[in-house]
Amino acid sequence: MAEVINPAIVPKVTLPSGEQVPCVGMGTFGSDRVSAEDVSAAVAGAIRSGYRMFDCAACYGNEHEIGQVFKDAFDEGVVERKDLFIMTKVWNDMHRRVEEACDKSIKDLQCDYVDMYYIHWPFPNYHAPGCDVDSRNPDSKPFSVEEFMDTYRQCEALVEKGKIRYIGISNMTIPKLEAVLPLMKIKPATCELELHVCFQQQELYDYLVEHNIQPVGYMPIGSPRRPERDICPEDVADLEVPEMQAIAKAHGVHPALIALKWAHQRGEISIPFSVHNYASNLKCVTEDPLTDEEMATIATLEKGNRLVKGQVFLWHGANDWHDLWDEDGVIVK
Repeated sequence: MAEVINPAIVPKVTLPSGEQVPCVGMGTFGSDRVSAEDVSAAVAGAIRSGYRMFDCAACYGNEHEIGQVFKDAFDEGVVERKDLFIMTKVWNDMHRRVEEACDKSIKDLQCDYVDMYYIHWPFPNYHAPGCDVDSRNPDSKPFSVEEFMDTYRQCEALVEKGKIRYIGISNMTIPKLEAVLPLMKIKPATCELELHVCFQQQELYDYLVEHNIQPVGYMPIGSPRRPERDICPEDVADLEVPEMQAIAKAHGVHPALIALKWAHQRGEISIPFSVHNYASNLKCVTEDPLTDEEMATIATLEKGNRLVKGQVFLWHGANDWHDLWDEDGVIVK
């Protein structure tokens, strides 16, 4: 039985609405390495260990199994629905049918409503699950403000219908945000983005904070077990950087916990996934904080180490994955 952490002592982050939510949630992407059954078993253990936030997605292929775990927890009186903050995402092939996708996620997750519903990627470029990194869909297109806003308007309607409580955006860039934020009736509460010590995205992070959008960091420990297709020779292993090793040694913990402490003290919500270490991932933010000096040291570790490059979403005529991220400050067409 994993250690139990009292949810009341887990630090909170305040959303733009004023609602307080945990600073650590549990991711549920098995990285094509962990079965739906093993992911859902970890979720069951995590609920009982004190987790109250879960980050799901239709494309992870495990919402049905996780939903049974949620139902069991409700039925057994472990938690009530109102105690959990459940997040999920519309996948790229359902941008024209958002309500249908949301209804399926609610049914699969057995959760009555969704707390945070994300647009997983800002374009409808679809790829088959588990496809090769060189795979391309001939129908893929560059980012379109009109297409994105059509999808976003459908999410706004779901808020008004009470099916979702908040809208989240994900994998965005400053140029894309500049184009769409003025058009939104209901502002996004959060933005999910890749954040870890060697990929801090400080400019985008600061932009989100300035615009009252809460950053949610995925891959917060640098995802050493990400899918094989997302591993490139030039990638940096965040946890093996000497500074991280030294800080971890000073605290007597694994470097992964230093990464999570840093994320919390920086102000983000992090959503690590682990089959076995989920209790320590949650507990670490409740004790033994990093010093100002250690935080300053980690701030120097930015290496532009993007791990999810998104190659499979490229459109015909795109140069390479850099085009997805608008690195020159304009939306790449």
